[in-house]
Amino acid sequence: MTAHVVKNPQYKESKQAYVFVFPYFFSFLMFITIPVIIGMLLSLTYFNLIQAPTFVGFSNYVYLFTSDDAFMQYVIPNTLQFVVIVGPIGYMLGFLLAWMLAQLPSKLRTVLALVIYSPSMTAGITMAVMWRIIFSGDDAGYLNALLLNVGFINQPIQWLQNPDYLLIIMIIVTLWSSMGIGFLAMLAGVLNINQELYEAAYVDGMKNKWQEIFYITIPSMKPQMLFGAVMSLVATFNAGAIGAQLSGQNPTPQNAGQLIVTHIEDYGFIRYDMGYAAAIAVMLLLLVYVFSRVAFKLFGDKDGE
Repeated sequence: MTAHVVKNPQYKESKQAYVFVFPYFFSFLMFITIPVIIGMLLSLTYFNLIQAPTFVGFSNYVYLFTSDDAFMQYVIPNTLQFVVIVGPIGYMLGFLLAWMLAQLPSKLRTVLALVIYSPSMTAGITMAVMWRIIFSGDDAGYLNALLLNVGFINQPIQWLQNPDYLLIIMIIVTLWSSMGIGFLAMLAGVLNINQELYEAAYVDGMKNKWQEIFYITIPSMKPQMLFGAVMSLVATFNAGAIGAQLSGQNPTPQNAGQLIVTHIEDYGFIRYDMGYAAAIAVMLLLLVYVFSRVAFKLFGDKDGE
């Protein structure tokens, strides 16, 4: 009886913990785990949204790697190029801006942080209004008008319909709107570093800001760096639809801006081949997982893995 009384407070504490964890667990199960499992199962079927799904085994995956020329020739190379450029550059730019803002007074820092963060919240609206006007293919487009006025070109260029320029424009626009949650997390990480560490390092012989960044700042904010890296990867992979939004076409002109997300939308919401779209989505999930593991290797806590 006595032992039961001693254990009872622990039981109550663990029960309360389960109560608080349950909403997150339920949400994770309903909106992430179950949809992923359903998507994997759907990738093994032919499903056109009208008839019931028909089991076809791994036929979708076989077709994806052997017969889908657009996927192998354009989607995978474009996606990897897009991710390799936008991911690291956007991530390093986010850290650099966060570190620079941390050196400013509080009020000015708050205003500038809001200005830098706002494009990530309004990217869809500004892309439809601002970027399509800037890169408009007629002589009224801002970029064409500027180049025509200075005599750099003789006639307007169809920027968003030209395969030579579309992917480059997609990279520029994505970088412009890449300062999202990861940027705010890194800013918070820089601001929460104990200033006594810097003072002690300078006493021990640290000479400049570069040493401060590499020996104090980055090691002291690894959790925020990891979070920023993962968020940057996920946002970069999900930004693929920007090509269709800019060009107004899906598939994009000559598949020049066709990324894996655009390919999913093409087959899932234009051709209504949901089974095949699910197979492409599974490949996207695997790509995100692989790149995320690389981020964990770079910034994860080796003792905690």
